[in-house]
Amino acid sequence: MSLEVIILAAGKGTRMLSSRPKVLHEIGGRPMLAHVIDCARALDADRIHVVYGHGGEQVPAAFAGETLEWVLQAPQRGTGHAVEQAMPAVADGAQVLILYGDVPLVRAETLRRLLRAAGSGVGLLTARLPDAGAYGRIVRDAAGRVLRIVEKKDADEDQLAIREINTGFMALPAGRLRQWLQRLDNNNAQGEYYLTDIIALAVAEGLAVNTVEAGSMGEIMGINSPRELAQVEREYQRHQAERLMEQGLTLRDPARFDLRGELDAGRDVVVDVNVILEGRVRLGDGVHVGPNCILRDCEIGDGTVVLANCVLEDARIGKACRIGPFARVRPETEIADAACVGNFVEIKKSQVGSGSKINHLSYVGDTTVGRAVNIGAGTITCNYDGANKHRTVIGDNAFIGSDTQLVAPVTVGEGATLGAGTTLTRDAPPGQLTLSRAPQKSIEGWQRPKKSNK
Repeated sequence: MSLEVIILAAGKGTRMLSSRPKVLHEIGGRPMLAHVIDCARALDADRIHVVYGHGGEQVPAAFAGETLEWVLQAPQRGTGHAVEQAMPAVADGAQVLILYGDVPLVRAETLRRLLRAAGSGVGLLTARLPDAGAYGRIVRDAAGRVLRIVEKKDADEDQLAIREINTGFMALPAGRLRQWLQRLDNNNAQGEYYLTDIIALAVAEGLAVNTVEAGSMGEIMGINSPRELAQVEREYQRHQAERLMEQGLTLRDPARFDLRGELDAGRDVVVDVNVILEGRVRLGDGVHVGPNCILRDCEIGDGTVVLANCVLEDARIGKACRIGPFARVRPETEIADAACVGNFVEIKKSQVGSGSKINHLSYVGDTTVGRAVNIGAGTITCNYDGANKHRTVIGDNAFIGSDTQLVAPVTVGEGATLGAGTTLTRDAPPGQLTLSRAPQKSIEGWQRPKKSNK
């Protein structure tokens, strides 16, 4: 039997108080809908249908290029109506799985259990809560068989006391589902076509309704407000942290760690508190990342230490390097083994050779730095002339004195030394000392300006 997944993602999300469609708000750095689509793909679904509505084309546009069947629900008349919009493209012989674009943490393994339980009948994912709140209640007979689902607004006092709730996730035979949807009415407190009403129709036809309980409450947490978005984010990050720690990663405090992408970590990697990893990050064996760092699309070699408060983006850093504290490494930067980039240093679109040091208060942009170069405090590569960027080349074993400006395009030869305070506008020859200071002098009688009395 083929599997077709229908993801309901048309809700307006009024309580989000946002002009952005609810399902495009992010969990772990990606739209919450992306997590649901990933889960559907993990089930090897033959087709994935996404029912959208609020926000118009913003939702399909966010997934341009992906193989998905997009279905517009306009106007929105309830969950039953939403599923009905997708059914014309669903094969009669398929098994249909209903998912929700605003419930992003459901696991593929839980859904596999649901599909197995459904068989050729109906599968229903449920949970038992101390307080069933606004969820629909599962009504069973004396033998424990499911009879129907009652929404809270339509429940009587006895039904409100039921603690087994409907999570909304269902697996059903497509042919039967098509017939049941045509028989739904909106004679209820909300004037909507409830998908949940098909359970009573299935029971009336003698079809088995088999239930599976969710593996954890986090799997069924829906998002309707910024507060709930934050709660689900923390639940997601908790799962990420636990998974990574099981693989050997040391987290100083799992509650203060955010992974918004993919992490490939070697052995004996330590990550301190308040670290954010975005995109694709690879940390080699023995890497230590200090507190309050942001790493985005980075590769960091074995034994490198990233000290506190660094921001590294789209960079490749070699082995046994020392970065920070308070360093910023910008895109298209490559730092070779055993190099040091110190506090309040910014590097952009540059290559830094092995063993080189840029330890204090410097800006290095559009530059090739050779091996074993020492760049003194306060050095600036002046790479922008107001219209174009120009490149600086610094040869191996060069020494750049403090408070130096290198006005690109310019080359510093191998083994050259630039005296402190030099403003270099022409190439510096290899192996020589280059200076550009004016002769020192003192001016007699000079006085500092004083504030005028007004």
